[in-house]
Amino acid sequence: MRFMLAALALAFIASPARAEVASATPSAFLIQTEAEIAASPDKVWRDLARIERWWSDAHTYSGDASRLRLDARAGGCWCERWDGQSVEHARVVLVMEHEGVRTLRAIGGLGPLQEMGVTGVLTFSVAPHANGAKLTMTYRVTGDAGLNLDRVAAPVDSVLMEQFGRLSRYTASGSPD
Repeated sequence: MRFMLAALALAFIASPARAEVASATPSAFLIQTEAEIAASPDKVWRDLARIERWWSDAHTYSGDASRLRLDARAGGCWCERWDGQSVEHARVVLVMEHEGVRTLRAIGGLGPLQEMGVTGVLTFSVAPHANGAKLTMTYRVTGDAGLNLDRVAAPVDSVLMEQFGRLSRYTASGSPD
């Protein structure tokens, strides 16, 4: 019973809106989602950069998310390093605050998209909201039409939505699970 109450409470603390592949064609797709989080915008922003604390081990090259780092500044690396090996998942191209809304944007083809040579633009925005913060994520991917990106949009959406949920839960409760 206690577990069920905790799960229900978490659902209200960090409630993601319906995520979706907003559009998909053979040469591009767009994933969008948002969540209202019962935490201050400062906390959400701080936790976003602590990617090693909320990203899933299962979606890393090393199998250990604690090896991830996100240097939240233009030119910063979202990188993973282990045993003399390394991966640059994305390069931060924008960190900005405008009228109370903070935005972090990184360019990179995540996971198998990297080998496909696509351009992926991942944007997170954190805005004040009546009950805390509103967290928004978009991932826009473009590439050659021969890649049939519309066929990979749903699996990419699934992985990103898992991570977005983990970030939302981590920020709201201190645990991504």
